[in-house]
Amino acid sequence: METTAIEKYTFKDFASDQEVRWCPGCDDYVILRAMQKALPEMGVKKEDVVFISGIGCSSRFPYYMDCYGMHGIHGRAPAIASGVKLANPNLSVWVITGDGDSMAIGGNHFIHVLRRNIDLNIVLFNNEIYGLTKGQFSPTSLVGQKTKSSPYGNTQPPFQPGELAIGAQARYFARLGGNTPKEMTEVFIDAEKFNGTSLIEILQNCVIFNDGCYSKYTDKDVREDKQLYVEDGKPMIFGKNRNKGLVLNGLKLEVATIGENGITENHILVHSANEKDPTLHQMLVRLEYPLVTGIIRRFEDITLEEREDALTKEVKSRSKFKKTDDLFFSGETYKVHQAPLK
Repeated sequence: METTAIEKYTFKDFASDQEVRWCPGCDDYVILRAMQKALPEMGVKKEDVVFISGIGCSSRFPYYMDCYGMHGIHGRAPAIASGVKLANPNLSVWVITGDGDSMAIGGNHFIHVLRRNIDLNIVLFNNEIYGLTKGQFSPTSLVGQKTKSSPYGNTQPPFQPGELAIGAQARYFARLGGNTPKEMTEVFIDAEKFNGTSLIEILQNCVIFNDGCYSKYTDKDVREDKQLYVEDGKPMIFGKNRNKGLVLNGLKLEVATIGENGITENHILVHSANEKDPTLHQMLVRLEYPLVTGIIRRFEDITLEEREDALTKEVKSRSKFKKTDDLFFSGETYKVHQAPLK
């Protein structure tokens, strides 16, 4: 079988001729450029890349990509993407969604695509607000947050996307700040290589309706002290001086300072992203200090497509029908004779 060398692309090859229309200063620009820079490094043909979106600011994404794509309806992007992937398993399928699109009206589609583990990728833009519809609270908005639809403060406890995803059996979950283009590019490339459903949550700032929602974690002057960027097989150490890390105290993760109270680097927990048991991963996504970013979970598992293919082969091997006619003409059949013309 002949193989055709994949053309070497640049980010410009994936940039459409459409004017990008997000608010100035929006992190969506960073995510778009990171994706356009990541795609040439994935080794995928341009005609095999598909972006599917729902509704929201993030969902304009397919217009700005020079490849196949579809702007779907609210919350249904995972369902559309599942159909695309199952119809043509060779495609690289990406779902672009927001916290309102995926956590509210699309909640069921979101958890079930993760449960099924179809080989596609989801990028979740989480700005803790409905931006496109002008500032209503979303399922990830904080309690007490004042919005256009909660002028006295939101009273509904928020979803934690990572916690919800891992509870739905997500095999791959990563979380990144919206101002980290280098890390985004690296994670997008890694997610494409992963065999199964990958979910990347981007902590994306909305400069108009929820400005500064992640500033205490993502601003450059605090990021090193407030974020822990985990890497598989490495000690979970953070801080400007690289002297803080996570230890396990009973059933809780705690921050310890290396050099104090007899703590050495050997006491710091080592991250294991590929562990099947999600207990550590759930603990990491729930931490508020430090906020854990990077690839938190990356467990290779059988995909839905692989299960379906195996089942189809098994059924075929046991079936007495080898073609459709065998089925149609099996059992009792009737032959209809046309009455002679008078």
